[in-house]
Amino acid sequence: MKFYVASGFQNKAKVQQFSEQLKKEGYTQTYDWTKNVRASTEEELEDIGENELKAVRNADFLVVLLPGGKGTHIEMGIALGLSIPVYLYSEGDFPAASESTTFYYTTNVTRCTGSLSDLLDTILIKEKDSACLEK
Repeated sequence: MKFYVASGFQNKAKVQQFSEQLKKEGYTQTYDWTKNVRASTEEELEDIGENELKAVRNADFLVVLLPGGKGTHIEMGIALGLSIPVYLYSEGDFPAASESTTFYYTTNVTRCTGSLSDLLDTILIKEKDSACLEK
């Protein structure tokens, strides 16, 4: 099973930590954007954008660690458009319904709060069940 983690640069360390935990569980990361520096040219933006787009398309599931950056919700939208399951994570509560996006509440999104360990447990349970159903 392959995964991609979308988030903002402010969460770079969390993304790296969480990606390592998923890899230890046998999952494959489709692209590690945390190895990039902030793009400063159109060519760099194009290269990173193409890599991230390909990574989302190739993922079996997407993890979104909030708060996200400029591209985070675009990556989530791509995943939803391709029917790729999304695990949406926030350490605290999600915004009130009146301040939230409708896409956080669509069928293919699993919302998780608490610790990153809680998120990992949720993914392991749901993806194991999903793999069993596919056989």
